[in-house]
Amino acid sequence: TTDEAMLLEAIGQKVAHVKADENNFKITNQADYFKLKAILGDVPDDFRVGIGQDSHVFENSKKGLVLAGIKFPKELKLRANSDGDVILHALFNAFSQAIGGMSIGFYADSICKKGITDSQKYLEVILEKVKKQKFKINSVGIMIEGCNPKIDPIVSKLKSSLSKILGINTNRIGITATSGENCSIFGEGLGLQCFAIISLIKDKNEV
Repeated sequence: TTDEAMLLEAIGQKVAHVKADENNFKITNQADYFKLKAILGDVPDDFRVGIGQDSHVFENSKKGLVLAGIKFPKELKLRANSDGDVILHALFNAFSQAIGGMSIGFYADSICKKGITDSQKYLEVILEKVKKQKFKINSVGIMIEGCNPKIDPIVSKLKSSLSKILGINTNRIGITATSGENCSIFGEGLGLQCFAIISLIKDKNEV
């Protein structure tokens, strides 16, 4: 902006500029806001986005980690009332958020009372609500933080399992991971944290 340019000139620095697109403008008042709406249009009713998160610490010695519906018998189990599948739990929250629903904890008590520990059964609850609102899954993004297990070597297995659970192609599923670099309890190897982002579109076959 001109303010920053004047500041640099005041201390003897040379200033260069690049001409911006006419639509790359600053929003400072209501007129600017309406101009932006005229360019971008309103958010369509046939598209939704949701973000979800979940995390659990590991059991001290009990093994049987579950991720994306797959059991890894040699890895430490995550401590939870269910099987502790952080990927499916994060997805539950993301789907629920996208359709204006509640967090997984709101539904968990009634599910746990039935003795259900399989997180796929949890997910079915929210996927049915997604279907009732006549949406279908467009894309899924997963981000995992933790030291163990190493995620990159098992990504193909995770994507294959999610593809079957969610009924979408693997090329619509992205999975990345970070070790955490000892910056958190997950980075120290004490558990796993997962973030999920999903997009939904109206199912034209259901409309």
